[in-house]
Amino acid sequence: MSIPANIVEGSAKGNDKEFVRFLRISLGSTSELEYHLIAARDCRVVGATDFHALTAQTIEVRKMLHGLIRNLKHERPPVKSPSS
Repeated sequence: MSIPANIVEGSAKGNDKEFVRFLRISLGSTSELEYHLIAARDCRVVGATDFHALTAQTIEVRKMLHGLIRNLKHERPPVKSPSS
């Protein structure tokens, strides 16, 4: 739940710098989730099939977050106002 919550919170900040900060927090949450999945597997709460599927989804989300961060950090030309 913390991954999407941080994405939503960051998107509401109104600027790319803050959004990227919250996306990085979301990246940390993917690592936390991965740990919880390992612990759940080791405690036999989650079976091997579910563990592999959920871990693959977590890795995919991490890749998407990295891509979004790269896109937001890419320098964009400033938008000219109509009066310029």
